[in-house]
Amino acid sequence: MCCPSATLAVWSSAWLHGAAASDNVLDALRSWGEAHEVVAADDTTAAAVDLPVTGSFPAQPAHLLGTLRRLGVTDARLVLPVPGDVRGLGGGGELPKAALAAGEAVVLPGAGYGIVPRHIAEGLVRWTVHPLAAAGSVTPQDVGLDHVGLAEAEHGLTDAIRDSAGALQALDVASERSSVRAELSAQLRARPAPDWPEGTPARALRVLQRAEEIGAILEVAAAEEPGGALSASAAERRADALRPLSEAVRTARCAAVNEAVRVFVEQTNRR
Repeated sequence: MCCPSATLAVWSSAWLHGAAASDNVLDALRSWGEAHEVVAADDTTAAAVDLPVTGSFPAQPAHLLGTLRRLGVTDARLVLPVPGDVRGLGGGGELPKAALAAGEAVVLPGAGYGIVPRHIAEGLVRWTVHPLAAAGSVTPQDVGLDHVGLAEAEHGLTDAIRDSAGALQALDVASERSSVRAELSAQLRARPAPDWPEGTPARALRVLQRAEEIGAILEVAAAEEPGGALSASAAERRADALRPLSEAVRTARCAAVNEAVRVFVEQTNRR
């Protein structure tokens, strides 16, 4: 569930901290595509992380795991940027643009890099490693260290559902579209369902599941009426009603993934 970046963040952290085998990481990534390849965004990054530069013959994802080990990566953060909010992606450069286009990224604050996936063909995902902002210019806020706890995110999701309920009921989407239940079921069936490493916190999994279900509802609710019958004003009201819930889902997904990463890191620290 969630996205390729979530899978990479959690599984690579589990592997780096001895809670998963490398083959398990690679198998989990295949939920998002039969094949994966890895490149660096520019020559300087390519030399620093020992990966081919974009445009060259790409590396395999196993090579990326070795790169993470060599870089001494100790944590990873899921970032799900949207227009107007690219927090967590550094102070500039190409990373925010690439992540915004993809809608996701894995950020490695300690190592100073971000990784962005992109589906470039049917069944093929390309991961590009970008540098964070220039050394010395990255602030805690830039790299997403303004931490949102899992409990806070879960409560925010509950509050957003409650606050949005009246507005969504007023839109009366379900009564206008008799197929809405079938659409929702199709949305959920179509989404990849990757496994998570043993030891992933149960609460994080619960929050991810709830966010996934609400995310599917949002996609159905935001869809245009058949035949384009929805008026501009009605579409605007619908967007306004859905926006807080969409933001809560985004926050919950990030918090759940980042909590799972934290748990794997702390398990190693206690050894």
